[in-house]
Amino acid sequence: MKAKTVEDRALLELIEPVAESLGLDIVRVRLMGGTLRRRLQIMAERPSDHDIAVEECARLSRAVSEVFDAADPIAGEYLLEVSSPGVDRPLTRLSDFDLFEGYEARLESDRMIEGRKRFKGMIAGTDGDNVAMDLEGEEDTALIPFDWLVDAKLVLTDELMKAGAEKRAARNDNSVETED
Repeated sequence: MKAKTVEDRALLELIEPVAESLGLDIVRVRLMGGTLRRRLQIMAERPSDHDIAVEECARLSRAVSEVFDAADPIAGEYLLEVSSPGVDRPLTRLSDFDLFEGYEARLESDRMIEGRKRFKGMIAGTDGDNVAMDLEGEEDTALIPFDWLVDAKLVLTDELMKAGAEKRAARNDNSVETED
């Protein structure tokens, strides 16, 4: 789910090695918009703490621009946008469901599962290649094949906002310089 379309997947193949060389993981790549002015959105993070600094976004943007100037993979004009996945981030890798266990998420599958394609509930980790979800109104934990998902995103809740604020505070505490 890092890339949705064939074009997105081709771009991901160019972008991923660039990101890895900078010590970053790609969370998602999406080329959006019509033929006049398109927008290439790249979400990235450090694998160590699932965060990214503005400076790292700028470095990735410059490095991707260099590769794209040579390869010219997108016809016409486009806007390149490199960012963090944000607090209510997309969940694009199976490992994301273990990392964000206990948080609320919305999922959408590409096929009907027990009469529906959309699901909302608490992430309960993974089981093999399945996402485990405690769905609203259901008693049993549902197992949804990861490969069947077309979209998955954390829901912006008070708990998620609090965790994001704590993460930002910890990052700021670590970056404060002290004078002797």
